[in-house]
Amino acid sequence: MLQWCAARSIFVATLIMMLFPFAGVASAQALLRGTKPQDFGKKGASAATSGVRTSAADSRRTTTSKGKTSSRSGSSTTPKPVTKSKSVMSLAEAVALQAALDRAGFSPGIIDGLIGSKTMMGLKAFQSVNGLPATGELDKETRTALRFDVEPATTPYRLTADDVAQVGECPADWIAKSRATRLGFDSLLCVAAYHGHCSRKLVERLNVGKDVKSLKAGDIVIIPNVKRTKPASMAARVEVHFEDKIVRAFDSANRLVGLFHCSIARETKDRPAGICKVATITKNPIYTFKPESWPEVKGIDRNLEIPPGPRNPVGLCWIGLDKKGYGIHGTPEPELIGKTGSHGCIRLTNWDVLRLAEFVSVGTEVRFVDRGERTVAQAN
Repeated sequence: MLQWCAARSIFVATLIMMLFPFAGVASAQALLRGTKPQDFGKKGASAATSGVRTSAADSRRTTTSKGKTSSRSGSSTTPKPVTKSKSVMSLAEAVALQAALDRAGFSPGIIDGLIGSKTMMGLKAFQSVNGLPATGELDKETRTALRFDVEPATTPYRLTADDVAQVGECPADWIAKSRATRLGFDSLLCVAAYHGHCSRKLVERLNVGKDVKSLKAGDIVIIPNVKRTKPASMAARVEVHFEDKIVRAFDSANRLVGLFHCSIARETKDRPAGICKVATITKNPIYTFKPESWPEVKGIDRNLEIPPGPRNPVGLCWIGLDKKGYGIHGTPEPELIGKTGSHGCIRLTNWDVLRLAEFVSVGTEVRFVDRGERTVAQAN
């Protein structure tokens, strides 16, 4: 039995080293356990832990994991917080930062362990709101404000029978979609990614050795820790910024309380303009397919009622505006937010639009800000 356990441990360690080529086994295992992010910054780690700098070709992001000694091993040494830039972050630190920003309401985009422009935008906005220099650096003050060294980067999630019930087929044909009862998730992997506000690829990376494509009820998967500890603040105003594809929510004191990335219409002429108000908020909406709104779809000459679900065209929530035909809504493809254009509405990930729905109510003002326009916050 001891020989079998030893052989199994060697196999798992080898597999981790294959998937985390720049990491020590300790850091990869710690990440899978959901270790607090400061545990990846302790002294005594291997030489590979001091920071992996990226080449010019990929200087915007790094996906390497660096081995650090866990504080749970008994070390009493308190490390000095190190300022981290996006070019030297490990996978563990990147996930911890993105999860912390998500919990704070400053979306890093879909959590993927890759530090890019969306994460930097969320980080700088968080710093500015909290009276810190908007440097985009993970310095001591920012770590404290984010509770970066307090909250675990990841958390175990046990898949339930209800999660299984959320999985279902989603036909590509519009008429077939209209005949379905619900447009569910593609797989339990997608369900896990939804709960972790992350990409499917990251779920795979956080669950080394687990066949995440064959999950079942009762299985435990490691996902980013995005559980909020504070309720959402009510927004007095929402601004949609077309230039940087950002939705910003402000409270009555003109304080930024939420930031979300979005997709907008490809053509300027299709985008809403000016000021409007929230007219309705509907969770699990039924979508009305109108042929004139989908000129690329051929052979359908009548309206169709598309059932609710995460793969409904407007996702899990519709925030309708008093501009006819326009709204802020979810998406069946969260990994494409900010990368593809919509038909005219403002598209967010399903988890972000549900959170925005907590910020607003019927009557909340929504402003559309185009290139060069001054916002209310800038004017004040």
